[in-house]
Amino acid sequence: MKNFVIRGALMLIGVVFVLTLPFSFYVVGPNEYAALFEFGKIVSVSDTPGIKYKLPTVNTVRYISKKLHLYDIPRSGVITKDKKSMIADNYVTWRVIDPVKYIQTLNAIESRARERIEAAVYNAIKNVISSMTQDEVIEARGGKLSTKIAEDSNSDIGMYGIMIVQTEMKALDLPDDNKAAVYERMISERQNIAASYTAEGNSEAQKIRNRTDREAAIKSAEAEQKAAVLIAEGEAQYMKILQSAYDTPEKAEFYNFLRSLDALKKSMKGNGEKVIILDKNSAIGKILYSE
Repeated sequence: MKNFVIRGALMLIGVVFVLTLPFSFYVVGPNEYAALFEFGKIVSVSDTPGIKYKLPTVNTVRYISKKLHLYDIPRSGVITKDKKSMIADNYVTWRVIDPVKYIQTLNAIESRARERIEAAVYNAIKNVISSMTQDEVIEARGGKLSTKIAEDSNSDIGMYGIMIVQTEMKALDLPDDNKAAVYERMISERQNIAASYTAEGNSEAQKIRNRTDREAAIKSAEAEQKAAVLIAEGEAQYMKILQSAYDTPEKAEFYNFLRSLDALKKSMKGNGEKVIILDKNSAIGKILYSE
C-alpha cells in the first residue's frame, strides 16, 4: 500500500512537471528586455538574448522593446527673448534605457511615454528659445539648437527610464502675419553689414594707394637725386679730362682751332649762298688769313 502511494505521488509529480514544463522557460530576443515578476514584484531583468528559466504560476514575464522609437511631436508656438513669436515643429527618437523605472513609473505603456516626451521637449524648446533672440535662434538652427533641446529634455524624463537619443527640427518658422516684416528687416540688416564691409574695404584700399603713391614719390625723388649726383660727377670728370687734354699752350691752340672750325661749319649750314664777314683778329679770321 505504501509503495502504491509513493508511485502515485511520483506519477502525479511527473504529470505536473510535464504539464508545466512548457511554462517553465521564456525566450529573450535580441532587441528586448524581459522583466521577471514574482507575485507582481520585479525580481530580475534580462537584456541578453537566450532561453531563461522561471517558476510556473509563481513568475511572470513582461517584454519591453529596446528598439529606437520615432515620435513626431505636434507643432507648438514659442516666444523668443525679444518677445517674437515662432512656430516649432520637430520630431524625436527615443528608447528605453531602464526597464525597471519604465515599468514602475509608466507601467511600460508607450502612449504614456510619448506624453512625457512631448511635455519635456516642449518645455525644453520653450526654455531654450526664450533665452535667445529671434536672430540668434535663426542662426543656431541645426545641430547646436537640437543638441541643447535634447540635453534639456533628458534632464526631465530620466526618471521614467527613457532617453531621447536625438531631436531634430523639421521647421522653425515665423507666424505668417509677421514673416514678411521680419525677412525685410533681416535683409536690411545684411545690406547694412555689406555696406559697412564695402566702406571698410574702400578705406583700406585708399590707405594702400596712398602708401604706394608716397613710396613711389620717395623712390622717384631718390632716383632723381642719384641721377643728378651722377650727372654732376660725370661733368666734373669731363672737365678734368678736358683740362688734362689741353693743359699746354699747343694743346689749347689746337682746341681753339677745332672749336673755330666747328663754329664756321655751323654758320654755313642752310640753303643758298652765304657770305661771312670776319674780323682778321677773330679766331676764324686768324685761321683764314694766316700765311
